[in-house]
Amino acid sequence: MSSAAEKQKRVLPLFQYVSFSTKDKFGMRIQRDPRLSGLGVLGRGVLFSCFHEDHLKEATQLYEVLITAPTFEEFLDLCHQCRDYVNEGLFAYSVSVAILHRKDCRGVNLPPVQEVFPDKFVPVETLYEAYKATKLYKEDEDVIIDIQKTGNIMDPEYNLAYYREDVGINAHHWHWHLVYPATWRPEVIGNIKDRKGELFFYMHQQMCARYDCERLSNHMPQMIPFHNFDEPLEGYSAHLSSNINGLPYSSRNAGRKLADLEECAVQDMERWRERILQSINLGVVVDPNGHETTLDEIHGIDILGNIIESSYDSVNVPFYGSLHNWGHVLIAAAHDPDGRYKLNPGVMDDTATSLRDPIFYRWHRFIDDLFQDYKKTLPPYTKDDLGYGNVLVKSLSVEAENPDTIKTFFKEDLLDVSHAFYFGRTGSVKIRYQHLDHESFTYKFVVENTGTKTRHAKVRIYLGPQKDHLGNPIKLAKIRRLMIELDNFHVELKPGTNTLDRRSIDSSVTLSKQRTFRELLQGKGTVRSGDEYCSCGWPDHLLVPKGDSVGMKFHLFAIFTNYFEDTVNDHGRTYECVDAVSYCGAKDQLYPDKRAMGFPFDREIVAASYNEWRQPNMISIPVTIVHS
Repeated sequence: MSSAAEKQKRVLPLFQYVSFSTKDKFGMRIQRDPRLSGLGVLGRGVLFSCFHEDHLKEATQLYEVLITAPTFEEFLDLCHQCRDYVNEGLFAYSVSVAILHRKDCRGVNLPPVQEVFPDKFVPVETLYEAYKATKLYKEDEDVIIDIQKTGNIMDPEYNLAYYREDVGINAHHWHWHLVYPATWRPEVIGNIKDRKGELFFYMHQQMCARYDCERLSNHMPQMIPFHNFDEPLEGYSAHLSSNINGLPYSSRNAGRKLADLEECAVQDMERWRERILQSINLGVVVDPNGHETTLDEIHGIDILGNIIESSYDSVNVPFYGSLHNWGHVLIAAAHDPDGRYKLNPGVMDDTATSLRDPIFYRWHRFIDDLFQDYKKTLPPYTKDDLGYGNVLVKSLSVEAENPDTIKTFFKEDLLDVSHAFYFGRTGSVKIRYQHLDHESFTYKFVVENTGTKTRHAKVRIYLGPQKDHLGNPIKLAKIRRLMIELDNFHVELKPGTNTLDRRSIDSSVTLSKQRTFRELLQGKGTVRSGDEYCSCGWPDHLLVPKGDSVGMKFHLFAIFTNYFEDTVNDHGRTYECVDAVSYCGAKDQLYPDKRAMGFPFDREIVAASYNEWRQPNMISIPVTIVHS
């Protein structure tokens, strides 16, 4: 059996020039394996979307065939056979899902999606400039082109373009949907996706919280949730054009409304929302046979997540429908609902582009409001739920260039687009762009264990804004939905006083550095199969919000809880892919934390003030984020 490094080299060509056919000039067909029969329904040149039922059905058929192929050689052979007649986006999605889940592909990295499909990340004007520039340089010279801006300050939302259009968060969203395919069938593949519905809720809830913190950093009000299926939508233009069919991702001019599609009417959406709300209020969901399942404290959120996303695990798709997915599709089709103009959908149709559109966050805040309605039915946490006897957190500080102050700034980066387009040259073509970044920092804790035995604690760290856009303090009951998770880790507390350090770079939310296509081709980045890099995770450069030039005040909060009570024992499992466990889970293993995701901020807080709510095992300090 070949090594991971050798497999890596053999897998990478599958992702090069995906938009182009590799059939030879005479159009000879490769022998088609009978397992691939029925594929190729979604035509080439159509934009593939995880949110379309029929697209996902075909993608599922393909990734299940690829994952269950008995040997690596067979897997590779099947990939080569279907590459030229299966839809381009569907092919890349299914092969990626398969590589992430095949046991014999451990240690094999997926190339960055932004290098496989740069047209989903880089404005078309910039790519056109890059193409023109290649004619002016020698063929072995590198070409570097600056990215073009996609709007101006006439649109207030443009202030947040740096965030919404960030390459890292859009790549994260694409990868998250690879690790958690909505159509995952454990009985076919043998692995369960533990707490998948709850992770769907939590990861998107955190995206909304982070977006609101970013809005406040720019002195903008928090977003207004989407809530009315008849309201006019705001406009958005992504300036992206698809390399697969040459058409732009459609713009949406302001004032458009959702319109019925052939497969889904706006009224269906309203009906599904009412049914979901009714089930939350009654505390039970019903399956197609009329059997009821209680939305209890432990599994309720997971059941609800599966229903709202409408994954394969939904208890009753005919009744509860597919609210989340069809929302994406309807918004993306608002400009041409009956398809008379044969246009591409808008960016909301695609997991790699939907975060660019301001409506994505408003739509997800609406989805999150449904989950919060369920959370309101649960009792608030008691002192026993929150406390951890004998543990007293005495102090917390942030060590950076200036104490308790984190600096953010913009940093330049390069994106290589030469693996997606045939430029006919040996030198590479790169796009130079800027992204938000922050200085590295360290949390320093002083914690007293007043008992006589060593205690093991799980530490959760959160950050939330102190004031709203008008400068008014945000109350504890409201702030809980704005708290963003920064880290979650295990410490040992010896009797007496303990001093603990934790580096920001080690966060359980963010991803370690991603290898580029070129580095992978050169054999860099192949790892021991225990340290596998899974490409899912929030980008480290966006761990903290931007803050402002004066210095924006945030609450930095930490809570220590009983590690052994909170930890799930996944006996004999290797901890692969736990790089960004908070948002991505541990791949195909049990989620390593028993508590509800977002604990202790996932439930209503009834205490009037922080002091009334806090326990000795918690601490909150003010920190300042300064943007220079």
